Amino acid sequence: MPSFLFTAPLPGPAEDMLREAGEVEIGHGYTAEELKDAAHSGRYDVLITQLSDQVTADVLRGSSLKGVANFGVGFNNIDVQAATDNGILVGNTPDVLSDATANIAMLLLLAAARRAHEGETMVRSGEFKGLTPDLLLSADITGTRLGIAGFGRIGKAMARRALGFGMEVVFVQRPPQDRPVDDDELGDLAGKVTQVSWDELLETSDHISLHVPLTPDTNHLIGADELARMKSTAVLVNTARGPVIDEQALVAALRDGTIEAAGLDVYENEPALADGLAELPNTFLLPHIGSAERATRARMGEMCAENALAMARGEVPPFPVNPEVVR
Repeated sequence: MPSFLFTAPLPGPAEDMLREAGEVEIGHGYTAEELKDAAHSGRYDVLITQLSDQVTADVLRGSSLKGVANFGVGFNNIDVQAATDNGILVGNTPDVLSDATANIAMLLLLAAARRAHEGETMVRSGEFKGLTPDLLLSADITGTRLGIAGFGRIGKAMARRALGFGMEVVFVQRPPQDRPVDDDELGDLAGKVTQVSWDELLETSDHISLHVPLTPDTNHLIGADELARMKSTAVLVNTARGPVIDEQALVAALRDGTIEAAGLDVYENEPALADGLAELPNTFLLPHIGSAERATRARMGEMCAENALAMARGEVPPFPVNPEVVR
């Protein structure tokens, strides 16, 4: 009978699905050493992990695991090469969270641009004394240019929302390099969005939203130099991965007015924030809840369970990261 370890409880049917097939243990957070001990204990066939779990080569090497089912579309928390070298399958939960994450990205853009944090603080503290003509004047949204960095499923979903708000949309498919994107790939967005260079996107966009995976090329994709090239009235949104932005450089840029505001759902050293970020009034900060819609999270859990069941049988999971493990 296979055995499954959840590093944290999951919403939806995942736990019941796996209980029907084997033994299930539910954890509530693991240190790196605890995760290594669990992987090497011989008690578990599959780990069901979170993005906060660092599944390193040290955890995987010499373990008895058959698979790691990650709760998330990203898997930069897992040493996939080490998993492959040790014959361990890795699965993720792609495609299901595109709309939910794009919803949060649009919320962050609107909230940061329209100074929602400052307004709510004013009302809750009793400082709101009535409407005046210059109260919390903010950046514009409708009629402005949104630059989308990363034009996969989530980037495209963000583009559809921005178009609905009357924005002009430009994009780079995968900065800092790029490749041409034809109308067939754009689908329903063909003729409605414009592909530009990374330089042009940085320098001409009124606002920028980041939707790239975390790779060596995109680590600190936005640093001091890129921030300095953006418009001083720009709002920067990140729902991708925290290290895509040099967070300390962002704090400096927000303090000195290099850019106007930022809306963030992810952080470079999550859950810790760069010094000074939380105190800045021109930020709108969320706790990594991009996919936290009930139906989305339930389906993600279900996909994890489907992956875990296949891995326990030694089969390629339905949502594989390294299917080459099974020859």
